[in-house]
Amino acid sequence: MRVGIAADHGGFELKRQLVEELAATGHDVVDFGARRFDPADDFPDYVVPLARAVVERTVERGLAVCGSGVGASIAANKVPGARAALITDVYSARQGVEDDDMNMMCLGGRVVGVELAKELLRAFLKARYRPAERFERRLAKVAALEDESSRTAHGTTRREE
Repeated sequence: MRVGIAADHGGFELKRQLVEELAATGHDVVDFGARRFDPADDFPDYVVPLARAVVERTVERGLAVCGSGVGASIAANKVPGARAALITDVYSARQGVEDDDMNMMCLGGRVVGVELAKELLRAFLKARYRPAERFERRLAKVAALEDESSRTAHGTTRREE
């Protein structure tokens, strides 16, 4: 699987270890940075290009790591079509993909240990979306919110259409 990965300084070390894990297990890894440790860098600079690549399908799944994972999740979800979640347990790593078509997993480099992160990553990558009617209905509602938000951001409202 072609997997994109990104991290700021808070997730830099965990990202390094997860890149090794991904390569060792045969995945094609696309590194969106940071490529060197810089305590003054900002997670959106790496996470947003990763989220765009996931949405454009130049990578199949994305993994974003910052100090807590919260900022990475917030930034990724600003990209329409990115479905990112902060994950701390194996059930959510699997279920998020199966039921919610999660295409990005966010981790906290200062919160999750490397062995748990590897387990989460394996569950995330192994899971496949199950397109049941209820899941499709929910995703359509999320897509409608993204569309509505996009129109509002560009100065168009429903009444003007």
